[in-house]
Amino acid sequence: MTPANPQPSAANRPRVGIPWRTSQEEVSRITNKLQYYFAAVTAAEGEPVHVSLQLSLSDLASQIKDLDAFVLPGAPTDVNPALYRAPRREKTHDDDANREKTDFAILEHAFASSKPVLAICYGCQSLNVCLGGSLYQDIASELHTNIEHSKEGLAPDAPDPVHPARIEPAGEIAQLAAASGLANRGGGFEVQINTSHHQSVRDLGHGLRVAAVAPDGVIEAVEHEPHKHWVVGVQWHPERMRDHALSSALFRALVQATRAAAAHR
Repeated sequence: MTPANPQPSAANRPRVGIPWRTSQEEVSRITNKLQYYFAAVTAAEGEPVHVSLQLSLSDLASQIKDLDAFVLPGAPTDVNPALYRAPRREKTHDDDANREKTDFAILEHAFASSKPVLAICYGCQSLNVCLGGSLYQDIASELHTNIEHSKEGLAPDAPDPVHPARIEPAGEIAQLAAASGLANRGGGFEVQINTSHHQSVRDLGHGLRVAAVAPDGVIEAVEHEPHKHWVVGVQWHPERMRDHALSSALFRALVQATRAAAAHR
């Protein structure tokens, strides 16, 4: 008899669910940004799987129960401020209710079944809000930082801005940073990251810890504690940094954590 939830093995690539970035991109079949995530998961020896934003909750639950891990991608939309009990600010982008519904269902399932999650940019913000946290709705107007976090105002094909970040010690990303040969200064690790976000984590969601910060204090990564369940969120775009040791290591760590989680089920 075939088991209801086949588990990944060394011979089988773990199936990693990746939601479409927005409802509009799914309807129009726009994949130029989504393909970066698929390529990164494939390079890490995972099997990327599209997750539609158009499914009913029952159909979505049926699909994701057979997936082994998840990547929540970035998006040009913003999480609805009503979900973290805040008034909408002038600079806040439109939300996508289908993406929010899909992310939250995935996260609820992942936490219930101990399936690993790598949440990127919008996905990191979605993770934080799902766990009861809040967001800065526009970094430039709320924090008045000199660091350029957003690509707004730049040409569509302009390269991502880059700035430094400090990886905090004693976490999942810190272990990857050490293995990647990053310099350890004062107990933390220094790294250069790309950036393309105008929002960021404000109040941490339940169970999250700060894993990386920019020099201006903007939270650049979070991790879920305790470390029984591999859940990592980053504000930068590791899928667009193929030659960046730490960014590539994030996707490999997701796949490795998926195999480890499956072995203990």
